[in-house]
Parts: sequence; C-alpha cells; structure tokens
Amino acid sequence: MKICNQKLLLFSSLITIGILCPKHVIPYPLNLTKPKNKEVNIHSNKSFITKAVEKTGSAVVTIDTQRYVKKRKFSRNSQIFIDPYFERFFGLNLPNENRPRIEKNQGSGFIFADGLVMTNSHVVNGSDKVIVGLTNGQKLNAKLIGQDFFTDLAVLKIEGKGPWPIAQLGDSTTIKVGDWAIAVGNPFGLENTVTLGIISNLNRNVTQLGIYDKKLELIQTDAAINPGNSGGPLLNSNGEVIGINTLIRSGPGAGLSFAIPINKAKEIAYQLISNGKVIHPMIGISLIDESNSELNKNVVKVGYVVPNSPAEKSGIIINDIIIKVGEQDIETASDVISQISKNGINKEINILLKRKNKLIRLKVKPTDIKNLQNY
Repeated sequence: MKICNQKLLLFSSLITIGILCPKHVIPYPLNLTKPKNKEVNIHSNKSFITKAVEKTGSAVVTIDTQRYVKKRKFSRNSQIFIDPYFERFFGLNLPNENRPRIEKNQGSGFIFADGLVMTNSHVVNGSDKVIVGLTNGQKLNAKLIGQDFFTDLAVLKIEGKGPWPIAQLGDSTTIKVGDWAIAVGNPFGLENTVTLGIISNLNRNVTQLGIYDKKLELIQTDAAINPGNSGGPLLNSNGEVIGINTLIRSGPGAGLSFAIPINKAKEIAYQLISNGKVIHPMIGISLIDESNSELNKNVVKVGYVVPNSPAEKSGIIINDIIIKVGEQDIETASDVISQISKNGINKEINILLKRKNKLIRLKVKPTDIKNLQNY
C-alpha cells in the first residue's frame, strides 16, 4: 500500500507539473495549420461520377435544329383550337392563316472524332439548319453526313477548325447488369446535366417496347433521360461512352431509359461516313422468343412473314422454329439477326427449321430492309 501511495503521489505530481508548466512537457510548438491542411485534402477527393464527367463532359454538345415550314394545314373545324390556352401557348391564334414559320428543336450529341458528332436521327431528321453548341459557349453550323432511320443514328460534321474535345469510346460488350450508368446531356437546353443509375438490362429488343419500325437492341438503365437528352452519351464509371441515350418510357412503367450500345453505334457511324447510308440485311420475318417447357430452353419462332419477301419465297411460314442459321445454333432472336447481318445481302444463307416434327433445310438470300418496304 505504501508503494502504491507513493506511485499515485508521483503520478499526481507529474500531472500538476504538466498543467502548470506545459512548455516543459511539449517539446515542439503546436502546428495550428495541420487541421486546415487535412480539411483541404478531404474536399479535394472527387467522386468517380465527377471524374467521369470531367473526362467526357467537354465533348458533349447541344444540337439546335431549324426547319422551314411553308404552310400549316389545319381544318377550320380542327379540335386543336377548342382550348384557348392551347392556341395561345403555341401561337395558333390564326388557324386559317398559312404563314411560313421556322420550327425549332433541340437535342444532344457528342464529338467522337475530329469535328464529327454522333447523335440520334430523330434529333436532326428533316432539319434545314443544324447548330452545334460547345460547352465553351461557341455555336457553330454543322452539316449532316448521314442518318439511319432504322437504328436512329446520325453523324454531323462541325463547320469550323479544331482542336475539338473528343469523347473516349468504350466497349459495350463488356458491360454487365448492375454496372454504374451516367447519362449526360442537355435536357430542356440545360447544358451538361448529369443523372446516375445502373445498367438494368442488356439486349432489350425494341419490339418488346411496341416499336416495330426500328432495328435496335438497347441498353436499359434507370438513369433518368429527359427530353433533350436524346443523342447524348451514356458513360461507364471510367467516363467512357458505352451508349447513346435514345428512348424513355412514359406512362405505365415510367422511369425506364434506353440507350444504343456504342459498338453498334460505331459500326453504323463509320458506314455513314464511308457510304452516306447503311445496309441492313433482312429476310422479311418477325421473331418471337418463346420458352419451351418440354425442352427446358428458349426457342425462336417465326411470328410473321412479309409477303413476297425472301423468307416467303424460300418457303418459311408462321410458327416455324428456327434451329440454325449458317453455322450458328439459335438460342435467341438476336442470334438470327446477327447471323443474317453478318451474311450480307444478295448472298444465300442456310437456315435449318423445325416444322411440327420435321426438320427442314432452306436457302434464303437476304435483301436490304429498304427493299422490304416495296413488298
């Protein structure tokens, strides 16, 4: 006990000395600036979203289009004029007057090569004048190199001298469901608006969305894509472009957005640059992915055959099950489309079908999809 009391007394004495004489206890002056430096370091840390947008944001452009409309055709009894607010809002005070006017529209795009801009076809379709707005405030005229209605893609050439900020293109075949998705665009003219989400689905066929006049398999994301975002880039977490924002789902199921995979977009863009048009080999059938409980696998069934098309001429009928196209075993409708596209036009391809309990082998010569419109 005596020893313990002595130790306690010694310890108390040391504390007292420390309080009364702190300059003898602290061997160096306090660095009062240290916390400030630490605070600066904390705030200098950037999120992956910020880094991604800084990497590509300067290459995102606003696209303003103008279309000269000579006449407006509204019947005297048109229901559009019943609501006076509707008339005032759209300046339709004189329904019987056919004055020429300029119709304006706006969308987004991004520079992917020297002065070349990728966007949606529907953004520039029918335009007489296209103006590209850069993030530095510059506005420059652009001319249409080419557009493809079936994949909703267009390429523009900026009329001016660079150097231009160029977006880094990624590889859409490497993305997975659950990956981060960053949508960048200019909705409602608000430049470089950014929304964040994830990849919700891959290879979403547009026919599942009730769209039958396009040839697209889309990336589905929950990153918000608003009007004016069309044609802007969908980025991965590294700031690379993995898709082109193109569609939003409104009404029931709203909140879903869709983008064209960048690998497909690049393929179409380079065809437009080289030829001014795109060839889409088709045989004239619509396809249905159907689950077969007996075989415990997915089968691809013919849902419709275009009259006088290569498919009908070769003998393909509704409800035929496609087993093989070329050398490829068929598991999904995408497999059929891919093989026919690779084959090209005016060259026969072998197709193995199952009709009831019979296997049937046919040869079909694909044609360009534009030719099917004439059948």
